[in-house]
Amino acid sequence: MKRFLKYSFLSFILIAVWVIVIFLGTDKGWWHAPFTQENEPNKFISSVEVELQNDFVGSMAIGVFKDGKIVKESFHSNGKTVDRNTVFQVASLSKFVSAIGVMKLVQDGRLDLDVPINQYLTRWHLPKSDFDDSKVTVRRLLSHTAGLTDGLGYAGFENTEDVQTLEASLTKAKDADLGSDGRTVVGIEPGIEWRYSGGGFTLLQIIVEEVSGQSFDAYMKTEIFEPLQMTSSFYEWDERFRESVADFYNSDGSKARHRYYTAQAASALYTTLADLEKLLYLFDKDHINQKPLSTDFQKMMWQAEAETLGAPIYGLGTFLYTEIDNQNFIIGHDGKNNPSINTAFRYNPIANDGIIILTTGSNDFATRIASDWVYIHTAKVDALLFAMQQGQMLQCMAIGGMIIILGIIIIAFFRKHQKRNK
Repeated sequence: MKRFLKYSFLSFILIAVWVIVIFLGTDKGWWHAPFTQENEPNKFISSVEVELQNDFVGSMAIGVFKDGKIVKESFHSNGKTVDRNTVFQVASLSKFVSAIGVMKLVQDGRLDLDVPINQYLTRWHLPKSDFDDSKVTVRRLLSHTAGLTDGLGYAGFENTEDVQTLEASLTKAKDADLGSDGRTVVGIEPGIEWRYSGGGFTLLQIIVEEVSGQSFDAYMKTEIFEPLQMTSSFYEWDERFRESVADFYNSDGSKARHRYYTAQAASALYTTLADLEKLLYLFDKDHINQKPLSTDFQKMMWQAEAETLGAPIYGLGTFLYTEIDNQNFIIGHDGKNNPSINTAFRYNPIANDGIIILTTGSNDFATRIASDWVYIHTAKVDALLFAMQQGQMLQCMAIGGMIIILGIIIIAFFRKHQKRNK
């Protein structure tokens, strides 16, 4: 019995050490090999253009900023020509821009971040649950800490006549991604856990409409896009842009159909590389332009509101990709949807550098490239690169654990055999 306990304890210690080493190695990027080592913008873009040959990407627009200025842009297409004015759907990158609109209402004193959202709602209310709905606030919706368990994920609709009303979508989204519950409901205690929620941003969409008295699309155009001269950005489909929209592709290279969304704030922003570049100018305190959101309220969006595995992950509508110095982070958002859309926006507020990538036809190209841009500039694995490597990390932990157990069993067997021979 003592021998069994001794070997069991040894196995536990070795497996624990192995798990810690693999976790730290993944987190610190000890064995991560970025697709390029080039950090100078022109050479980095040239490396991206080479990397395109290894993956199917139907359409792409990319821009790299340095010291607050756009340095290099590049475009790729398998069909219709793409340029800086080509319109892309940007999936969940929409949340980042939508959050700026929400914070404008906070700045104007029309929304309070920390009061129960029910005081703003008349058209729809959270269904009764086992938890206190009064703890659901705008701050918690923006930071995905409101306790919502919808798991959305919106797939959109192929025909405009199928698009649900906001109220119907919040009650039960017909276009919920596979595996999503689709009901916007409080399923865990608000304020205790970061749980990514598309439904939370659809709830913010209806709050904006209630408070502003405008449709979400009209409010964003008036309060955010027009001041920033983002002339090709919109949430509600506009037929005038039909010929300007990038071609949609599935990941196998086949053409895909355009999708339409109820959940505009969460998933449906249409925009261009040229327009998104103006957001980087918005964040640059030295850039002279009309700014709908003050520097103080921008920085509020970039403060840590939620953690995972003990590390900051999210602010107010903003991913905190990695810390660059005390309480400052690479910020932005990514988007991913089907048919294959992948977008990425990363900004370093200290160096005033950034990267924007918009793609169709790939599930992860934009995120991988943007995460490697972060790694090259900071020598750190950002939050989404870590998430992409989790499967491989867990597999390595499991295989190593099994090898350790098998090794201990073999050692125990041979030692027992040697003892008998003596």
